Amino acid sequence: MKVELHCHTNISDCPLSIEEVISLAIQESVTHLAVTNHDTTQGLQHAVKVGKSSGIEIIPGIEVSGYDFERGRRVHILGYYIEPGHKAIESVCQPLIEQRHLASKEMVERLIAAGYEITWERCLEISRGGTGVYKQHIMQALIEANYTDSIYGPLYNKLFNRGQNGEEPGIAFIPMKYIDAKVAIQIIRDAGGVPVLAHPGQYGNFEMVPELVEAGLQGIEVWHPLHQKVHEERATMLAAVYNLIKTGGSDFHGSYGEKLVRLGSKSPGVETIAAIQSRRKQGLPSEVTPHN
Repeated sequence: MKVELHCHTNISDCPLSIEEVISLAIQESVTHLAVTNHDTTQGLQHAVKVGKSSGIEIIPGIEVSGYDFERGRRVHILGYYIEPGHKAIESVCQPLIEQRHLASKEMVERLIAAGYEITWERCLEISRGGTGVYKQHIMQALIEANYTDSIYGPLYNKLFNRGQNGEEPGIAFIPMKYIDAKVAIQIIRDAGGVPVLAHPGQYGNFEMVPELVEAGLQGIEVWHPLHQKVHEERATMLAAVYNLIKTGGSDFHGSYGEKLVRLGSKSPGVETIAAIQSRRKQGLPSEVTPHN
């Protein structure tokens, strides 16, 4: 019995549809699957329906793109058992989705101007069914045009690098205006969900944990493909200090991932589901009955 608490579909930046991800979950003996696309609840109700017919419990989730403005770091907040389409999430996340899509269009225009023979129309086709074009879709178009043979690698770094350590930014680097990570926690709680700090080792978010806890954080992702043992140990320590649920997930993106991972490979155990549900019930107003 495996639990997968961090998974994307073609609604954001994974090439696989909900049906394909659920089919893969069956192959990998995953019994509980959280669908956590970036900044959107689109497709969650459909996922729950498909999951029921397939014998898999789908946890309606989200991964909100936040920021630590004091330290200048990205902070991703996962939300579990959220209400799909809730106005608190839609009002904050819809502008993020639109901003990302427009930025991607400008990225493609810059690449075309620099001589790369790709088209915006092809990027739109690759991203069909989702909330917009991501860098992975642009890279897929570049792969098809024989500029590279992988999503991540020298070309990706050359085009999209942020220009740190005195380097010039890549020609297709366009910074996103993210929301405060504490706001991300608040909108997840407003939508009836349980907020969890995603992969703190990847973005160096450990120092922000006390502030996030004060804002309502209820869990921390301990097990993640990009976490080393030192990250797991630090996350475990913080979970004990601040009474946070320890979660884990493969952060599955299919062939669009930074590294190939197996769905369910970072299962935190089925008892984690009960812990998340318990926190959710504690956080809801007494007149609201959670839908498990």
